Amino acid sequence: MKDKFKELEQFDTPSITNVVATYPDKEYCLGLYHPWKGKWYTDQTLKCMYPELGRRVGYVVTCTYGLPDPNYPNLKFADVLRAVAEMKKPVILALKQDMPDEIKNIDGLLGGNMMTALKSAGVVGVLSDGPSRDIDEIRPLNMQYMLTGVCAGHGKFAVHAVNTPVEICGMMVAPGDIVHMDENGAVKFPAKYIDEVISKAKDLQAIESKRQKMMRETTDVEELIKIMSGLYD
Repeated sequence: MKDKFKELEQFDTPSITNVVATYPDKEYCLGLYHPWKGKWYTDQTLKCMYPELGRRVGYVVTCTYGLPDPNYPNLKFADVLRAVAEMKKPVILALKQDMPDEIKNIDGLLGGNMMTALKSAGVVGVLSDGPSRDIDEIRPLNMQYMLTGVCAGHGKFAVHAVNTPVEICGMMVAPGDIVHMDENGAVKFPAKYIDEVISKAKDLQAIESKRQKMMRETTDVEELIKIMSGLYD
């Protein structure tokens, strides 16, 4: 699987969305989800903190954080680390911030200590539907960090769930899904489709490379229309 993940990293995330579900009427698309309603990719609220670090692919581990609940002190960050350790590698952590509205935008939840521990446990990227912090401290870890924003502080928080399905910025993910992420956002698909996703991505890359080469070689608008329509594919 390591080699397959490396193959997936040759393609940008929009290309992966194209073959997963965007164009269900095309041969290069698997049509795994409804393009608009499937909740299979992230929306514009998720921001890539380190575009220069490039793409990351991994198996999903999920966790949900919220305010401390005296009636449920059962889970700790240690349980998140254990879940990462038990998952096939590499891991993408999908962290849900289930916070009240007045707190969510000021919750710099993950920081340098937590991210360093996650890195050592096998995490290569993090998705979260809230802010975090320590951007400069985390950059050298070479972990992709995708958040709604950043802020400097936080109060007390607690783990509410580990490895349950979560929604992160419009994308529903479950433990064991594969996530592909880059500066455009993130997309998921079931692990059993990885070979087909790679194959279709190669097919799409060949089509688009040919089209763009032909378009660069002409200024004839009618010819451009033919190329864009797929006439020469």
